[in-house]
Amino acid sequence: MSTGEEPQVSEPTSGEEASLFEELTGVGLEWRTAILVPALAVFSAMVVGAIIIAVTDIDALRLLGTNPGTALAEMWDSIWGAYKWLFLGSMGSLRAVSETLVQATPLILAGLSVAIGFRAGLFNIGAQGQLLVGGMFALFVGFSIHVPVYLHVPLALLAGALGGAIWGAIPGLLKARTGAHEVITTIMMNFIALRLVDYYLKSSWYQAAGRDDPVSKPIEVSAQLPKLFGFLERSDVRAHLGIVVALLAAYGVYWLLFKTTVGYEFRAVGYNPHGAKYAGMSVTWLIVGVMAVAGALAGLAGSDRILGVLHRGTPGFAGTIGFDAITLALLGRSHPWGVVASGLLFGALRAGGQEMQVNTDISLDLILVIQALIVVFIAAPALIRAIYRVKTAREAERLTTGWST
Repeated sequence: MSTGEEPQVSEPTSGEEASLFEELTGVGLEWRTAILVPALAVFSAMVVGAIIIAVTDIDALRLLGTNPGTALAEMWDSIWGAYKWLFLGSMGSLRAVSETLVQATPLILAGLSVAIGFRAGLFNIGAQGQLLVGGMFALFVGFSIHVPVYLHVPLALLAGALGGAIWGAIPGLLKARTGAHEVITTIMMNFIALRLVDYYLKSSWYQAAGRDDPVSKPIEVSAQLPKLFGFLERSDVRAHLGIVVALLAAYGVYWLLFKTTVGYEFRAVGYNPHGAKYAGMSVTWLIVGVMAVAGALAGLAGSDRILGVLHRGTPGFAGTIGFDAITLALLGRSHPWGVVASGLLFGALRAGGQEMQVNTDISLDLILVIQALIVVFIAAPALIRAIYRVKTAREAERLTTGWST
């Protein structure tokens, strides 16, 4: 029998009076889940990485049967050298920190794009395409207009966000109106964006004068993102204002998701779209809105690559950032600050990995292996808790209160 009351769409919480820690991490009061288990997952990945370094040292393995002491010493030297340069290349100097920030910035923005889709129950595989289109929009504004820097940079960033939002809204509209699955449509949109970039970079609109290859005109100096440490006048310190934009975007996503009605509706659709619709929410336009916001964030990531690092367009300017963003969103548990932490970690691994490759005989592929291992261990928290005997809060409470409860 109906009671006449409107149905409520809610999400599971640990209590109305959420602590600051709960609010920021999105995992409640369980600090073991929020901090300890991911930290142990990273540590475990580094341990397994060290084993891989040891067993791939062919010269040391040959000595293992005849001179095990020397062999083990050589293996240890290889492991120590690899991780020493990994640390020095990511945090050992101002230049290293700068490179970490440069690498982390587009990863954070693209990771936020995927994370906000996850929060709404959508699997946005199209961050790569949205990043490409956003970068091309920012590139066009970067070289086609001549205005002061305080206008040019914001206009170029807005253009990048607009391009990404348009590219993200298309699969959102297709899903909302026709039921087309966003995984399929966003993957196809990635291929379309990739070929459009190739086409436009060889068109008269974009291509640099006197070039036959797909390289664009350079953007105006006024469109370049200002250097964070420009007062030092050092060409090897490349960190720029993009990291500030990324952190502001993370706060904006956090505020949108957890402090606004629209954000609540985004999450409600993710928890139960049928319940959200029954509660009077416009599920159709919420899906389009989520994908547009996700696309705008990915577009900002593309803008960062063009305006902050490359200053011109090339076919490979996006790299694999859009696909790495999926890993970041999963690692950060689809929470804005978790994505920031994951982006900084992966940025440090990338920056340090380059230095490691230059100064040792170890391939940069090891960094990809470590990243994969981190994801594997993060995806299996029960395994980490079993290895390190980490008890959850509920288990600890059971031990202290006894069996009578």
